[in-house]
Amino acid sequence: MPFDYTIDFRNTDFRKNPELYRVGKGEQGVLLVEPYKSEILPYWRFKTPEIAEQSAEKIYSLFTAYLKAQDFIGADMARKFLQMGYTRSRRYANHKSGRKYKQNPQHEPTKELEKQARENYLLPREEDAVKAASAAIFKKKWQAAKENALYQQLMQEHKAKYGL
Repeated sequence: MPFDYTIDFRNTDFRKNPELYRVGKGEQGVLLVEPYKSEILPYWRFKTPEIAEQSAEKIYSLFTAYLKAQDFIGADMARKFLQMGYTRSRRYANHKSGRKYKQNPQHEPTKELEKQARENYLLPREEDAVKAASAAIFKKKWQAAKENALYQQLMQEHKAKYGL
């Protein structure tokens, strides 16, 4: 089942209402789902490899604590923050400004024009070795979280319990 963006995220506590949580794809909901966003976001940093290492370690420790507490949503949110650490670090490793496009191709009126715009608006790559190192740190922790057997089990149980 896709991620549900119609939920009132400002007033929903997903710890108290786990039946509302949908895994979605990739990082969907990472900056919306409370109280987890507020618990994890303060530790999410990737400016240098040293900062990324501390951040990834802390977020992974939150991931394991959520697993220990059988809190699938917390574990999934921590996994999403690790994934976002990787994707954002890679974005800055490839584009110093953090912008991939000259302008947003999603503003095009059709999917075909959007596809063409993605190619036409793409900015040239500028490799940043520091951010690439940060990305590698997050990727390792993200993969470990994603492949964790207890995490996989809790995900299946969450989906089965809530008919997802």
